[in-house]
Amino acid sequence: MSAPGTPGGTPSATPGRTPSGIPYTVHGTGPRPVVLVAGAGGTGRIWEHHQVPALTAAGYRAITFDHGEEPTDPQALAARTVALLDALGLPRCPLVGHSLGALAVQELLLTDAHRVSGALLAATRGRSDVLAEALARAETATADTGTRPPPAYEAYARLVMNLSPRTLADERAAAEWLDLFELAALTGASAAADRPLPPLGNRLADLGRIPVPVLVAGFADDVLAPAPLGREVAAAIPGARYAELADAGHLGFLERPDAFNTVLLDFLATLAPTDPGVSRVP
Repeated sequence: MSAPGTPGGTPSATPGRTPSGIPYTVHGTGPRPVVLVAGAGGTGRIWEHHQVPALTAAGYRAITFDHGEEPTDPQALAARTVALLDALGLPRCPLVGHSLGALAVQELLLTDAHRVSGALLAATRGRSDVLAEALARAETATADTGTRPPPAYEAYARLVMNLSPRTLADERAAAEWLDLFELAALTGASAAADRPLPPLGNRLADLGRIPVPVLVAGFADDVLAPAPLGREVAAAIPGARYAELADAGHLGFLERPDAFNTVLLDFLATLAPTDPGVSRVP
Protein backbone atom coordinates (compact mmCIF):
# COMPACT_ATOMS: atom_id res chain seq x y z
CA MET A 1 0.00 0.00 0.00
CA SER A 2 1.49 3.31 -1.06
CA ALA A 3 1.55 6.34 1.17
CA PRO A 4 2.06 9.96 0.14
CA GLY A 5 5.49 10.70 -1.24
CA THR A 6 7.46 12.50 -3.87
CA PRO A 7 6.97 11.98 -7.59
CA GLY A 8 8.31 8.70 -8.91
CA GLY A 9 10.40 10.35 -11.61
CA THR A 10 11.47 13.63 -13.13
CA PRO A 11 10.45 13.65 -16.81
CA SER A 12 10.94 16.87 -18.72
CA ALA A 13 8.06 19.27 -18.10
CA THR A 14 7.01 22.18 -20.28
CA PRO A 15 4.42 24.49 -18.70
CA GLY A 16 2.17 26.73 -20.73
CA ARG A 17 -1.12 28.53 -20.83
CA THR A 18 -3.78 28.40 -23.53
CA PRO A 19 -5.14 31.63 -25.09
CA SER A 20 -8.18 31.27 -22.84
CA GLY A 21 -5.96 31.03 -19.75
CA ILE A 22 -5.92 27.31 -18.97
CA PRO A 23 -2.59 26.42 -17.27
CA TYR A 24 -1.19 23.13 -18.56
CA THR A 25 2.02 21.13 -18.42
CA VAL A 26 3.39 18.77 -21.06
CA HIS A 27 5.45 15.99 -19.48
CA GLY A 28 7.95 14.04 -21.53
CA THR A 29 8.74 14.11 -25.22
CA GLY A 30 7.06 10.92 -26.44
CA PRO A 31 5.00 11.07 -29.63
CA ARG A 32 1.77 9.74 -28.09
CA PRO A 33 -0.20 12.31 -26.08
CA VAL A 34 -2.46 11.34 -23.16
CA VAL A 35 -4.58 13.99 -21.42
CA LEU A 36 -5.24 13.57 -17.69
CA VAL A 37 -8.33 15.28 -16.25
CA ALA A 38 -8.25 15.76 -12.47
CA GLY A 39 -11.20 15.61 -10.12
CA ALA A 40 -12.53 18.27 -7.78
CA GLY A 41 -9.77 20.60 -6.69
CA GLY A 42 -8.63 20.82 -10.26
CA THR A 43 -4.86 20.64 -9.96
CA GLY A 44 -2.95 18.67 -12.56
CA ARG A 45 -0.17 18.05 -10.05
CA ILE A 46 -2.20 15.20 -8.55
CA TRP A 47 -1.05 13.01 -11.46
CA GLU A 48 2.64 13.88 -11.15
CA HIS A 49 3.40 11.59 -8.21
CA HIS A 50 2.72 8.31 -9.95
CA GLN A 51 0.89 8.43 -13.28
CA VAL A 52 3.08 10.93 -15.16
CA PRO A 53 6.34 9.02 -14.50
CA ALA A 54 4.72 5.73 -15.55
CA LEU A 55 3.30 7.24 -18.74
CA THR A 56 6.46 9.01 -19.82
CA ALA A 57 8.57 5.92 -19.11
CA ALA A 58 6.24 3.99 -21.44
CA GLY A 59 6.77 6.53 -24.23
CA TYR A 60 3.67 8.67 -23.77
CA ARG A 61 3.52 12.45 -23.51
CA ALA A 62 1.36 13.18 -20.47
CA ILE A 63 -0.60 16.44 -20.50
CA THR A 64 -1.99 17.71 -17.21
CA PHE A 65 -3.91 20.91 -16.60
CA ASP A 66 -5.48 22.94 -13.81
CA HIS A 67 -9.16 23.70 -13.83
CA GLY A 68 -9.30 25.15 -10.30
CA GLU A 69 -12.24 25.24 -7.94
CA GLU A 70 -14.52 26.05 -10.88
CA PRO A 71 -16.11 24.83 -13.05
CA THR A 72 -17.69 22.30 -10.73
CA ASP A 73 -20.13 20.68 -13.14
CA PRO A 74 -19.13 18.00 -15.66
CA GLN A 75 -20.44 19.81 -18.75
CA ALA A 76 -18.41 22.95 -18.05
CA LEU A 77 -15.27 20.95 -17.35
CA ALA A 78 -15.85 18.95 -20.54
CA ALA A 79 -15.97 22.21 -22.51
CA ARG A 80 -12.77 23.36 -20.82
CA THR A 81 -11.08 20.10 -21.78
CA VAL A 82 -12.14 20.48 -25.41
CA ALA A 83 -10.74 24.03 -25.35
CA LEU A 84 -7.41 22.60 -24.19
CA LEU A 85 -7.41 19.97 -26.95
CA ASP A 86 -8.12 22.69 -29.51
CA ALA A 87 -5.49 25.09 -28.17
CA LEU A 88 -2.79 22.40 -28.22
CA GLY A 89 -3.81 21.09 -31.63
CA LEU A 90 -3.94 17.53 -30.35
CA PRO A 91 -4.87 14.63 -32.61
CA ARG A 92 -7.36 12.00 -31.46
CA CYS A 93 -5.83 10.81 -28.22
CA PRO A 94 -6.72 9.00 -24.99
CA LEU A 95 -8.28 10.81 -22.03
CA VAL A 96 -7.99 9.72 -18.40
CA GLY A 97 -10.44 11.18 -15.89
CA HIS A 98 -10.90 10.73 -12.16
CA SER A 99 -14.11 11.48 -10.25
CA LEU A 100 -15.39 14.86 -11.50
CA GLY A 101 -12.80 14.56 -14.27
CA ALA A 102 -14.30 11.21 -15.28
CA LEU A 103 -17.79 12.69 -15.35
CA ALA A 104 -16.45 15.46 -17.60
CA VAL A 105 -14.82 12.96 -19.94
CA GLN A 106 -18.12 11.08 -20.16
CA GLU A 107 -19.86 14.28 -21.24
CA LEU A 108 -17.10 15.04 -23.73
CA LEU A 109 -17.52 11.59 -25.26
CA LEU A 110 -21.17 12.39 -25.89
CA THR A 111 -20.43 15.65 -27.73
CA ASP A 112 -16.89 15.39 -29.15
CA ALA A 113 -16.06 11.69 -29.39
CA HIS A 114 -14.21 12.34 -32.64
CA ARG A 115 -11.49 14.03 -30.56
CA VAL A 116 -10.83 10.92 -28.45
CA SER A 117 -9.24 7.54 -29.25
CA GLY A 118 -10.27 5.98 -25.93
CA ALA A 119 -10.97 6.86 -22.30
CA LEU A 120 -10.25 5.51 -18.86
CA LEU A 121 -12.88 6.58 -16.33
CA ALA A 122 -11.80 6.17 -12.71
CA ALA A 123 -14.18 6.50 -9.75
CA THR A 124 -17.11 7.44 -11.94
CA ARG A 125 -20.87 6.96 -11.93
CA GLY A 126 -23.80 7.37 -14.29
CA ARG A 127 -26.34 8.49 -11.73
CA SER A 128 -26.68 9.89 -8.26
CA ASP A 129 -27.53 7.78 -5.23
CA VAL A 130 -28.92 8.27 -1.73
CA LEU A 131 -25.54 8.67 -0.02
CA ALA A 132 -24.18 11.14 -2.59
CA GLU A 133 -27.30 13.27 -2.28
CA ALA A 134 -27.13 13.14 1.52
CA LEU A 135 -23.49 14.22 1.51
CA ALA A 136 -24.22 17.05 -0.93
CA ARG A 137 -27.03 18.30 1.33
CA ALA A 138 -24.77 18.11 4.37
CA GLU A 139 -21.95 20.02 2.70
CA THR A 140 -24.36 22.63 1.38
CA ALA A 141 -25.85 23.09 4.84
CA THR A 142 -22.37 23.47 6.30
CA ALA A 143 -21.41 26.05 3.68
CA ASP A 144 -24.64 27.97 4.33
CA THR A 145 -23.63 28.46 7.96
CA GLY A 146 -20.57 30.43 6.84
CA THR A 147 -18.29 28.35 9.05
CA ARG A 148 -15.82 25.55 8.43
CA PRO A 149 -14.91 22.63 10.68
CA PRO A 150 -11.52 22.87 12.40
CA PRO A 151 -8.73 21.72 10.05
CA ALA A 152 -7.98 18.66 12.18
CA TYR A 153 -11.59 17.51 11.96
CA GLU A 154 -11.80 18.27 8.25
CA ALA A 155 -8.63 16.27 7.66
CA TYR A 156 -10.04 13.30 9.55
CA ALA A 157 -13.32 13.42 7.63
CA ARG A 158 -11.51 13.58 4.29
CA LEU A 159 -9.23 10.73 5.36
CA VAL A 160 -12.06 8.29 6.09
CA MET A 161 -14.05 9.35 3.01
CA ASN A 162 -11.18 8.95 0.55
CA LEU A 163 -9.05 6.04 1.68
CA SER A 164 -9.50 2.31 2.12
CA PRO A 165 -9.72 0.47 5.45
CA ARG A 166 -6.38 -1.15 4.65
CA THR A 167 -4.66 2.24 4.47
CA LEU A 168 -6.44 3.44 7.60
CA ALA A 169 -5.16 0.35 9.44
CA ASP A 170 -1.57 1.31 8.59
CA GLU A 171 -0.88 3.90 11.29
CA ARG A 172 2.20 5.32 9.63
CA ALA A 173 0.49 5.76 6.27
CA ALA A 174 -2.66 7.15 7.91
CA ALA A 175 -0.58 9.72 9.82
CA GLU A 176 1.12 10.88 6.63
CA TRP A 177 -2.20 11.23 4.82
CA LEU A 178 -3.65 13.13 7.79
CA ASP A 179 -0.77 15.58 7.60
CA LEU A 180 -1.47 16.22 3.92
CA PHE A 181 -5.20 16.67 4.40
CA GLU A 182 -4.68 18.97 7.37
CA LEU A 183 -2.15 21.07 5.45
CA ALA A 184 -4.70 21.44 2.64
CA ALA A 185 -7.35 22.49 5.15
CA LEU A 186 -5.04 24.97 6.88
CA THR A 187 -4.00 26.63 3.63
CA GLY A 188 -7.52 26.70 2.22
CA ALA A 189 -6.37 24.51 -0.66
CA SER A 190 -8.55 21.68 -1.81
CA ALA A 191 -6.91 18.28 -1.97
CA ALA A 192 -7.70 16.92 -5.42
CA ALA A 193 -10.72 14.63 -5.57
CA ASP A 194 -11.57 15.03 -1.88
CA ARG A 195 -14.99 16.53 -2.43
CA PRO A 196 -18.29 14.81 -3.21
CA LEU A 197 -19.38 14.66 -6.80
CA PRO A 198 -21.95 17.27 -7.83
CA PRO A 199 -25.58 16.14 -8.05
CA LEU A 200 -26.42 14.66 -11.42
CA GLY A 201 -29.39 13.00 -13.03
CA ASN A 202 -29.44 9.52 -14.49
CA ARG A 203 -27.12 9.55 -17.53
CA LEU A 204 -26.92 5.79 -18.07
CA ALA A 205 -29.19 5.75 -21.14
CA ASP A 206 -27.21 8.61 -22.73
CA LEU A 207 -23.91 6.81 -22.13
CA GLY A 208 -25.09 4.14 -24.55
CA ARG A 209 -24.22 6.59 -27.35
CA ILE A 210 -20.49 6.63 -26.58
CA PRO A 211 -18.68 5.14 -29.61
CA VAL A 212 -15.03 4.87 -28.47
CA PRO A 213 -13.20 2.24 -26.38
CA VAL A 214 -13.72 2.82 -22.66
CA LEU A 215 -12.32 1.23 -19.54
CA VAL A 216 -14.04 1.99 -16.24
CA ALA A 217 -11.77 1.61 -13.20
CA GLY A 218 -13.54 1.20 -9.88
CA PHE A 219 -12.10 1.17 -6.39
CA ALA A 220 -13.55 -1.51 -4.15
CA ASP A 221 -13.65 0.63 -0.98
CA ASP A 222 -14.76 3.90 -2.61
CA VAL A 223 -17.57 5.54 -0.61
CA LEU A 224 -17.80 8.69 -2.76
CA ALA A 225 -18.15 6.86 -6.08
CA PRO A 226 -19.07 3.30 -5.09
CA ALA A 227 -17.72 0.57 -7.33
CA PRO A 228 -21.18 -0.83 -8.23
CA LEU A 229 -22.07 2.52 -9.82
CA GLY A 230 -18.92 2.31 -11.93
CA ARG A 231 -19.93 -1.15 -13.07
CA GLU A 232 -23.24 0.37 -14.19
CA VAL A 233 -21.35 2.84 -16.38
CA ALA A 234 -19.31 0.07 -17.99
CA ALA A 235 -22.48 -1.92 -18.64
CA ALA A 236 -24.16 1.13 -20.24
CA ILE A 237 -21.36 1.93 -22.72
CA PRO A 238 -21.19 -0.41 -25.72
CA GLY A 239 -18.06 -2.55 -25.57
CA ALA A 240 -16.74 -0.93 -22.38
CA ARG A 241 -14.70 -2.97 -19.93
CA TYR A 242 -14.57 -2.76 -16.15
CA ALA A 243 -11.62 -3.27 -13.79
CA GLU A 244 -11.78 -3.05 -10.00
CA LEU A 245 -8.89 -2.46 -7.63
CA ALA A 246 -9.14 -4.08 -4.21
CA ASP A 247 -8.05 -2.31 -1.01
CA ALA A 248 -8.52 1.11 -2.62
CA GLY A 249 -10.75 4.06 -1.74
CA HIS A 250 -11.70 7.12 -3.76
CA LEU A 251 -8.02 8.06 -4.16
CA GLY A 252 -7.16 4.55 -5.30
CA PHE A 253 -4.89 5.80 -8.06
CA LEU A 254 -2.66 7.22 -5.28
CA GLU A 255 -3.22 4.44 -2.74
CA ARG A 256 -2.38 1.66 -5.20
CA PRO A 257 -0.51 3.43 -7.97
CA ASP A 258 1.31 0.38 -9.31
CA ALA A 259 -1.92 -1.56 -9.76
CA PHE A 260 -3.70 1.45 -11.26
CA ASN A 261 -0.83 2.23 -13.63
CA THR A 262 -0.79 -1.37 -14.83
CA VAL A 263 -4.49 -1.15 -15.65
CA LEU A 264 -3.95 2.22 -17.35
CA LEU A 265 -0.98 1.18 -19.48
CA ASP A 266 -2.56 -2.13 -20.47
CA PHE A 267 -5.63 -0.24 -21.66
CA LEU A 268 -3.63 2.35 -23.60
CA ALA A 269 -1.76 -0.46 -25.34
CA THR A 270 -5.05 -1.70 -26.82
CA LEU A 271 -5.81 1.63 -28.52
CA ALA A 272 -4.92 2.53 -32.09
CA PRO A 273 -1.70 4.58 -32.35
CA THR A 274 -2.04 8.36 -32.46
CA ASP A 275 -0.62 10.19 -35.47
CA PRO A 276 2.12 12.35 -33.89
CA GLY A 277 2.38 14.54 -36.95
CA VAL A 278 -0.92 16.28 -36.20
CA SER A 279 -0.01 17.59 -32.77
CA ARG A 280 1.27 21.13 -32.26
CA VAL A 281 2.27 20.46 -28.65
CA PRO A 282 5.96 21.26 -28.11
